[in-house]
Amino acid sequence: MENLLKSKRFVVRQSLIGKGQNIEVTFKNGNQVTYSHDKAFEIMKSSLENMNCWSKYKSYTSSGNIPKSLRETDAVISVVLPTPEVVEA
Repeated sequence: MENLLKSKRFVVRQSLIGKGQNIEVTFKNGNQVTYSHDKAFEIMKSSLENMNCWSKYKSYTSSGNIPKSLRETDAVISVVLPTPEVVEA
């Protein structure tokens, strides 16, 4: 996949807008989500403009999960959940 950036947290940055960047994030719980940065920005745009982090740093991050507003949208390209380990007795 071209333009794939790997990260440990969900991120939307002004510097990535319009670059066609896809981001693959692996959270601490093992969930792996690939999303379109541009589509995520368009969906979150009005919310981001009201956040202090966006006005100060032009960036929004989340280390625990992707925002609820994106979870069931076409911004999400794929979701991979960790396979539970089977412990034999």
